[in-house]
Amino acid sequence: MTGQRRWLLPERDEFLLCPTPENWLEQAVSQQETLLIDHANCEKKAAATAINLMFRYTENTDLQNRMSRLAREELRHFEQVLALLQKRNIPYRPLSASGYAGKMRAQVRTHEPERMIDTLVVGAFIEARSCERFEALAPLLDEELKKFYLSLLKSEARHFQDYLTLAMEAAGYDLADRIAVFAQADRQAVEGKDEELRFHSGVVH
Repeated sequence: MTGQRRWLLPERDEFLLCPTPENWLEQAVSQQETLLIDHANCEKKAAATAINLMFRYTENTDLQNRMSRLAREELRHFEQVLALLQKRNIPYRPLSASGYAGKMRAQVRTHEPERMIDTLVVGAFIEARSCERFEALAPLLDEELKKFYLSLLKSEARHFQDYLTLAMEAAGYDLADRIAVFAQADRQAVEGKDEELRFHSGVVH
């Protein structure tokens, strides 16, 4: 922590305004190949995001340490998903990106330090939503995938907390207003309609 101040972090389920819709869960179970490929992409993108933040905000030592560890963990998860794809004879192939991250980042302010604060809050939402979806999906999947997804919960929850802690430290003030903006964007994205199933997509119609 920066200085002596300690932040009271919200729990994941009070941070998110809604659970994943049942229709999305049903679609994900029926399209597990697509889900796994996009999951691999998400892990790779998460590592890239952490590394980009390290390069952009070099002077922030706490960010450097947290994002370095996060990037290593995300790349390890990427390797684990790749191994699952190979074991199941699922070719790893390009997929179009989900619109979720773009919808969230559209709310990010463009001047500093607000840009950094908002980017970190977006990171917290992405990790919190990932954690929520892993937990919701796990009971619906085969034993191997169930065990794997449940094994990810602890690290995803820590990533959510790391991002939010960094945002609060950078802001130095209550982030309730900014969290509310991104909470609404998250809710609209996951409850809204999408054309293709992706790990962070809305329901396909």
